[in-house]
Amino acid sequence: MTLLGPSDVAAAAAVLEGVAVRTPVQELAPGFAVKREDLQPIGAFKLRGAFHAASRLAPERRAAGLVTHSSGNHGRALAWVARSRGVPCTVVVPDDAVEAKVEAMAALGARLVRVAADERESAAEAAVAETGGTLIPPYDHPDIIAGQGTAGAEILADRAGVEQVVVPIGGGGLISGIAAALRGSGVRVIGAEPALAGDAAASWHAGERQRWPREQVARTAADGLRSTALGELTWPHVRDLVADVVTVDEDAIADATRRLHAVGVPCEASGAVATAGWLALPPGDRDRSTVAVVSGGNVDPAWLAGVLADRTPVPTFG
Repeated sequence: MTLLGPSDVAAAAAVLEGVAVRTPVQELAPGFAVKREDLQPIGAFKLRGAFHAASRLAPERRAAGLVTHSSGNHGRALAWVARSRGVPCTVVVPDDAVEAKVEAMAALGARLVRVAADERESAAEAAVAETGGTLIPPYDHPDIIAGQGTAGAEILADRAGVEQVVVPIGGGGLISGIAAALRGSGVRVIGAEPALAGDAAASWHAGERQRWPREQVARTAADGLRSTALGELTWPHVRDLVADVVTVDEDAIADATRRLHAVGVPCEASGAVATAGWLALPPGDRDRSTVAVVSGGNVDPAWLAGVLADRTPVPTFG
């Protein structure tokens, strides 16, 4: 496929004007800042891609309804979009989704279909056939990628001298969009993902797309990053535009979460992974002027309570 670039992202930004929040880039230490996507109306970056993709549909197709499969943030974003447009929304939800995220989707009026995690994509196709709605996938679509990339364009505009951006990876929509936005800028894009769901790192290092077992990736607390493989569209972007992909263990994710919460950044586990990735970089790379993307703040309350119960003094970012 032809890789997306800055012009595709700029076109998406025009559609998102007045809808997606231009979230701040908050400095936490000299040379290190975070992009606060937890401040979006639905608490995560997913609003960017969902609204852009839905807006690109012909009105009659959109009126028939929107359908997706999601463990939480994308489904919540699409439900928000559907409610704002006055159209139906169906979300196929895997059985391992965080209950707080499921409740948030329902609160926005989405019709939820609960299935086993491995059945989510086929169940979404069945919902499309049943409802006549249009599938808005969580990551593997050019309109989704371009919409998510607007976060990267904002970083480039708002953070003078940025040398690298660290981005969490699940299915790859966010990192693909940010890499497209930064294409040709000289800014390095680094992916970060849980070691328990390290299919993207394995793919990047092997030079070919890898798929991991569902039971393996389901073990990470970073529920938004439990994809078993990069998408057919996102993989070429990661392969060709991303400088490296690093993995972090569960203790590192918890540590980054504690550090971020201590400075007033209420992230979820997935939202802490990019910061954990930056903390894990070797000194030469870590010394570059960096922005890590806090992708969302819709945390699992039970998991967070356990993380914050650790009374060990929280290190600073300096």
